[in-house]
Amino acid sequence: MPDSPSAPLNPTAVTDELRRTALQLGFSSVGICPAIEPPGWPNFLQWLELGFAGEMRYLPDRRDAYQHPSHVLDNARSLVMLTMDYRTVAARTPAAGRGRISRYAWGPADYHDVIHDRLHQLCDWLRDRIPSCHARGVVDTAPLLERDFASLAGLGWVGKHTLLLNRDRGSYFFLAALLTDKILSYDTPTTTDYCGSCTACLDACPTEAFAQPYVLNATRCISYLTIEHRGPIDPDLRPLMQDWIFGCDVCQDVCPWNRKNPVYSGEAAFQPVDTNNPANLLDILRLDEEAFRRRFRNTPLWRVKRRGLIRNVLIALGNQQDPRTIDSIALALDDPEPLIRGAAAWALSQMPDPNYVQAQLRQRLKTESDEIVKEELQRALG
Repeated sequence: MPDSPSAPLNPTAVTDELRRTALQLGFSSVGICPAIEPPGWPNFLQWLELGFAGEMRYLPDRRDAYQHPSHVLDNARSLVMLTMDYRTVAARTPAAGRGRISRYAWGPADYHDVIHDRLHQLCDWLRDRIPSCHARGVVDTAPLLERDFASLAGLGWVGKHTLLLNRDRGSYFFLAALLTDKILSYDTPTTTDYCGSCTACLDACPTEAFAQPYVLNATRCISYLTIEHRGPIDPDLRPLMQDWIFGCDVCQDVCPWNRKNPVYSGEAAFQPVDTNNPANLLDILRLDEEAFRRRFRNTPLWRVKRRGLIRNVLIALGNQQDPRTIDSIALALDDPEPLIRGAAAWALSQMPDPNYVQAQLRQRLKTESDEIVKEELQRALG
């Protein structure tokens, strides 16, 4: 029954109903905590000061907003923290000419759209139940330290790889939050770190992106490099990126908590498209802007645009050094996008036919007008 002046809110009853409704909507776990300054706020400031956010300017630009959830919802008093599992089938080992995509992006839809739809339904339910309440649902785009609040809500602890871990669910899940200006019944925070002495995630990282346990230098992380970084990638990091073209799952794949209790998602929107597990690199390399739009619009890969994804594909092809791909790489030297031409120059320089490579690079250098691409060509020739 909706609240009224004569019927005071019963936080426990509403919280129990809210929890059941969230699970019915497809969320896999629910935890609730008060809206307070997140415990990790000082660490976040230090992380920004160290420059570990790289080109993610939206983080320092909104720095002060992360200090309290009231910057996301006025007079926020409670956060309902939610998870939605996305692990589906096993990752296939890519053969030559194939590249890896992080499993969260295998499906036909963008997870933001899927989760936002459920959050809207949950907010509508809460407003119907408590007409006087204000509520807002967010998925990793608002200035909110979600992992801190998920831990306060009892959903897990922040692991050494900086992701939220749960003893029963591992870490293959999305985090979302519903903020409200009503007081709810709160869960017991997670205070134990169950990582123990394990350093599997730190040891396995191909680019050594962890400055120390629990501290990620995003500028070295493959997920950052393939998604957030917009320009040419540091030549020293390119060989370490292996065959990842969008995101990276290495630190999660080696985590014992993901191996001990694998949890699989039944959400249709997260079931893998066959061409994403793994991806055919040459098929992507051939996409023009219109074909890229048709294939990746409304999926997570749309975020990097064609120029970014093909840059990543060329780096993966360069790392594989398969001579059967050399002609396709050479064609990319004439792409209208400078970022792609520069990546093609590097990829070509990794191929095992030096005479052909040198001839192609010199020919391109004669007509190249972009200074950054010229540097890439000269470096490749050198």
